[in-house]
Amino acid sequence: MNVADLNNSEQSRTRPARVSIVGGLILRLRAYFFAGILITAPISITVYLAWALIHWVDGAVIPLIPATYNPENYLPFSVPGIGLLILLVGLTLIGALTANLVGRMLVRGSDRLLNRTPVVRGVYNALKQIFETVLSQKSQAFREVVLVEYPRKGVWALGFITGTPEGEIQDLGGGALASVFVPTTPNPTSGFLLFLPDRELVRLGMTVEEGIKMVVSGGIVSPPDRRVPDLTKVQAVAGSRGFGGR
Repeated sequence: MNVADLNNSEQSRTRPARVSIVGGLILRLRAYFFAGILITAPISITVYLAWALIHWVDGAVIPLIPATYNPENYLPFSVPGIGLLILLVGLTLIGALTANLVGRMLVRGSDRLLNRTPVVRGVYNALKQIFETVLSQKSQAFREVVLVEYPRKGVWALGFITGTPEGEIQDLGGGALASVFVPTTPNPTSGFLLFLPDRELVRLGMTVEEGIKMVVSGGIVSPPDRRVPDLTKVQAVAGSRGFGGR
C-alpha cells in the first residue's frame, strides 16, 4: 500500500468524526436559539403590550388636560404613564363621589335621561348590566371551567359557566339549566352561548385563567391535574399490596 492509499484511508476515517462534531454543534446552537426565544418572547411581548396600553391611554387622556395643569408643559421631557395615572385617579374619585347622596342623585338622573333616549337606552342598559354582572363582587360569572359535548356527542369543548338562566328559558328547558360560554380559539372574546342541563356538565379543577390560557394556546398550554385521588381506590391498591392489612 502506497502513501496515497494511506492518506485516503485516514481521511475516510476522520470525515465521519468531523461530520458528527459539526452536526452536534448545529443541534446545540439550534437548542440555544429556541431557548432564547422561549425566554425573551414572553417578556418582550408583555413589555410591548404594556407600553402600547400606556401609550394609548396617554394619547387619549393627556389632550383632555388643560395646558396649565399638564405636567409635561413644565418638564423638558415627556413622562409615560401620566395619562394612565390620571385615569385611575379620576375613576377612583368618580366611584367615591357616587357613594354619597349627591352622587347617587346624579347617577339616578343620568339613568333616567338615558333610559328616555330611544336608541341609546338599549345599548346603555345592556352595557350597564354586563359591567354590573362582571365587576360585581358577588357575581359567580366565569368562576368555573367545564367540559361540554359540543358540537356533537363524543366531541368535547371547553366552556365557562356564566350563570343560571331565569324565566322562560329555565322553565321550558326541562330541568336545571346552566348558562355556558364556549369560546373560540385563539380568540376567547368570541364564542357561543349554550344553555345546558347541569347534569351534563363535567366540572374541571383548573382555574378560569388556566382555561383561558388553554383556549388561547390552542391546547398547547395544559394546566396541572388538581383532582383529589379516590381514597377507595388508593386503599384498595394499598390493601392488595399488603400495606393496609395486618
